Amino acid sequence: MKEEIKAYNDKQIVTDKEICDLLATIINEELPQAESKIWHAHPVWFLEGNPIVGYSKQKKGIRLMFWSGSDFDEEELNVKGTKFKDASIFFNNVSEVDTKDLKRWLKKSREIQWDYKNIVKRKGQLERLK
Repeated sequence: MKEEIKAYNDKQIVTDKEICDLLATIINEELPQAESKIWHAHPVWFLEGNPIVGYSKQKKGIRLMFWSGSDFDEEELNVKGTKFKDASIFFNNVSEVDTKDLKRWLKKSREIQWDYKNIVKRKGQLERLK
């Protein structure tokens, strides 16, 4: 795990840190080709410069967000973005993280992508990749 992501996780309360550590470990295992960094103050993984998945501490818990998740057709990713194609789920305990679901979502995140990397250049218009 990258030091800056470990530092982010270490700042969380114990229950949230457990969730963050598990998420980071599985994301790193399932997306070994992805670049990870702290982006807009929370951990995000990128494929070829395009944001794919990230998590952040919010009032409702740890939010796991997939930038193109609204097209995954996954019932559990039920927090949908209104402006873009993102979808999220919140966790409040590490026991709530279904690793089989997470791995399936990560597989879909490689296959189903919208081009967020060039959204500014396209004046807010998203185009489907792959």
